[in-house]
Amino acid sequence: MYAIVDIETTGGHASANGITEVAVFLHDGREVTQHYQTLVNPGIPIPYYIESLTGISNEMVANAPPFEAVAPLLYELLKDRIFVAHNVNFDYAFMKHQLGQAGLVLQCKKLCTVRLGRKVFPGLPSYSLGNICRHFGIGINGRHRAGGDAEATARLFSLLLANDKDQVIAAALRQGSKEQFLPPNLAPEQVKTLPEYPGVYYFHDQKDKVVYVGKAKDLRKRVNSHFTGHSISRQRQHFLRTVHRISYQETATELMASILESVEIKRLWPIFNKAQKQVTFRYGLYLFEDQQGYLRLAIEKKRKYSQPVHSFNLLADGHQLLRALIREFALCPKLCFLQKGSGTCAGITAATCKGACENAEPPVIYNTRITAAVAFLQAQQPSMVIIDKGRNSSEKSCILMEKGRFYGMGYLPVEVSTSDPGHFREYLTPYAENEVIISLLKPYASNINAQHPETSYTGREWK
Repeated sequence: MYAIVDIETTGGHASANGITEVAVFLHDGREVTQHYQTLVNPGIPIPYYIESLTGISNEMVANAPPFEAVAPLLYELLKDRIFVAHNVNFDYAFMKHQLGQAGLVLQCKKLCTVRLGRKVFPGLPSYSLGNICRHFGIGINGRHRAGGDAEATARLFSLLLANDKDQVIAAALRQGSKEQFLPPNLAPEQVKTLPEYPGVYYFHDQKDKVVYVGKAKDLRKRVNSHFTGHSISRQRQHFLRTVHRISYQETATELMASILESVEIKRLWPIFNKAQKQVTFRYGLYLFEDQQGYLRLAIEKKRKYSQPVHSFNLLADGHQLLRALIREFALCPKLCFLQKGSGTCAGITAATCKGACENAEPPVIYNTRITAAVAFLQAQQPSMVIIDKGRNSSEKSCILMEKGRFYGMGYLPVEVSTSDPGHFREYLTPYAENEVIISLLKPYASNINAQHPETSYTGREWK
């Protein structure tokens, strides 16, 4: 009925490593009825640190059978039985992958003695195999060897069966039970109590540090999706072993969840988040005053703690914008850093520059046109408020963008007017913007500008 398994491997993930030893103990629910173990030639060198841990050397496996030679026998031992192991997802992922490579499809129900130990014997200081066996006086004849660890796991499993007064094992085997796929250190209650609403969720490690942040339209469904399947990648296996706790923040809409996710990734820098941690080199148009009192516009890479007049992804887009401003407001290309060197100003030749670069035009006059150019740019940037449903009937959600910059978001009492941002800014939480947030809001801004080009602030229902 039960197949209690332990394996030794060349590394921590199945896709790039091999099995060096495997042991299977068959258990009928009362006692061990049969066992099998063998060394396996993994076909790749065993790393020195693995050899030091297990005692299995390259010389020991040199004449051992390759996995495909023992695969049919292992498959017969495992099929139609419940696969039991200490941290079962690790052993199961390896066995499923290796059997698949041999053309055999393994599909078993699983039991994890780590998870079962936490439920049947709550409150122990540690549930590692060595520590829990030591606590119950179970000797391990060959630690970190497949036969010794599997035998100890079989004895531990017998103890779990004998003390399972609350039918924990039966519950774990029921159809749809989360015990089949949840990480070994994560209590299923933490997933069961998640709401079916939009929000941001956080995975914490053993020290309660956030290691992953995600957003969801449905928190419970999305979190569950992380743990289904049997991916063999090293990152996934490491991820499953790391997760100990889940926390979350509920939001009223999926858009708010997406914004908060981006904010939290930038704030917490979790180790398992990759996509939004990549550095994006964007450019900004900056305004500053030189030593002679002239206001100048310059294109530079965006600086972390500075606010550009305007932002863009491509340098060519910035040059195109700046040339348009030079033509429209009679600015000097030299003072805008589009012309370098000591030659005659191209703006003077084209009759657009009035001589500021040669001090022929006073700063006070030239600066009025620079100021007008900046005001024109800012007037083109969308300002909007997105009003949507709240988390309950007494509130409505609100996202505010002012002149192309994300201000923040929050929740307003239903009676608060949305015709003027001054009325509701106090209810909002300001957040630092980033490129991801701006890209999320741009479609809303384009839609509003197309429908209400004369309106600075537009309150609309986005369902």
